[in-house]
Amino acid sequence: MLLNQLTAISPVDGRYYKQVSELSNYFSEYALIYYRVYVEVEYFIALCEIPLPQLEAIDKTLYPSLRNIYENFGEADALQIKEIEKETNHDVKAVEYFIKLQFEKLGIEAYSEFIHFGLTSQDINNTAVPLSLKDAMERQIKPLFRQVLFVLKRMSIEWKNVPMLAFTHGQPASPTRVGKEFLVYVERLERQFEMLDRIPHTAKFGGATGNFNAHHVAYPKQDWMSFGHRFVEGLGLVRSKHTTQIEHYDNLAALFDNLKRINTILIDCNRDMWTYISMGYFKQKIKAGEVGSSAMPHKVNPIDFENSEGNLGIATALFEHFAGKLPISRLQRDLTDSTVLRNIGVPICHMSIALNSLIKGLGKVELNADRLKAELDDNWAVVSEAIQTILRREGYPKPYEALKALTRTNEKINEEAISRFVETLDVSEEIREELRQITPFNYLGIVEEAH
Repeated sequence: MLLNQLTAISPVDGRYYKQVSELSNYFSEYALIYYRVYVEVEYFIALCEIPLPQLEAIDKTLYPSLRNIYENFGEADALQIKEIEKETNHDVKAVEYFIKLQFEKLGIEAYSEFIHFGLTSQDINNTAVPLSLKDAMERQIKPLFRQVLFVLKRMSIEWKNVPMLAFTHGQPASPTRVGKEFLVYVERLERQFEMLDRIPHTAKFGGATGNFNAHHVAYPKQDWMSFGHRFVEGLGLVRSKHTTQIEHYDNLAALFDNLKRINTILIDCNRDMWTYISMGYFKQKIKAGEVGSSAMPHKVNPIDFENSEGNLGIATALFEHFAGKLPISRLQRDLTDSTVLRNIGVPICHMSIALNSLIKGLGKVELNADRLKAELDDNWAVVSEAIQTILRREGYPKPYEALKALTRTNEKINEEAISRFVETLDVSEEIREELRQITPFNYLGIVEEAH
């Protein structure tokens, strides 16, 4: 069979490809080749800028033509590199040979040996991969994070004064506000996003085993450490100072651990929304033509929240493996990191699918005010906490025990039962009136406004 969206083994390349196609620009084989070409060309230009003695004659007006090699890079160029790789049996060397061919076209083949000068393949890979990941995070994933946060904040504002029965251990508990429950997720996510922004995207750039051996032996008077820092920072990354042949990936692991925590929070949100919908607190807007169940016509299933939860789970499992595996390498290098790095786009894609599903799901829910009101009206027992707290304040003997005796009977605790209980209390009329004012609809505490 030919590979297409129907025959693809992975759903991110099949069923969900339209949703994540933009991420191909960062995580596909094509993208990896592109970023390698980008790093190699910019490295050559950086050598010219030193300048190395043998590159002093390079005319700076050639720089735009050199940059055109990656700026106008297309699928045909990537296919040409893959053809070269069939002969070299080395993917990065194939990139080097491709650029040498472009130098011939520009008439500067005399300088082609300074392409990939003194480098090992991991100097390119461990710069290209974090660069592609950084671009994907900044251009695709973080905007989705901001969108989720915006929707949650909007809901917290829209429903900030709507009372809702809360549940702890699955049992009715002190009432809350609908808006405040969304603020819980806003605060949790904001903290994780702030931590995410502080994690640097680091690159390894220092020759075969990280010591600039080849560079130093060829040009011992050149400050290659400073050069490496300037070059990597010029690409928007941070250079790891002390490495083996490969990046140690500690910051990449930190990034994946952070994304795992974000996923966990979002799974929590999905499950709460699923539960609130099942309780009737929220309704889902119906779209003409959609089918909720193949057998039960009445059903409108919370599929967006379920889809989001499932994809977040897959992403988290892969992030867990990446964070645990990548920082471990045998001595100066083994190849296990290489095959793992080729898969980092997979959990990013599943996370992207999940974020879009969550946004879609949140956009379809509307508050069921009648259900919220009925639930509160049916659970007057929750004001017992308020009554016993005021009685404690007044020094009333054993108020907790008195309310416990009231609320754990088989009698239905409604407004009338609470009112009768208040009238039996040996307190002043002023305190009794204070207690009469407490209802499940106003016993809501206070909420700090979101910023």
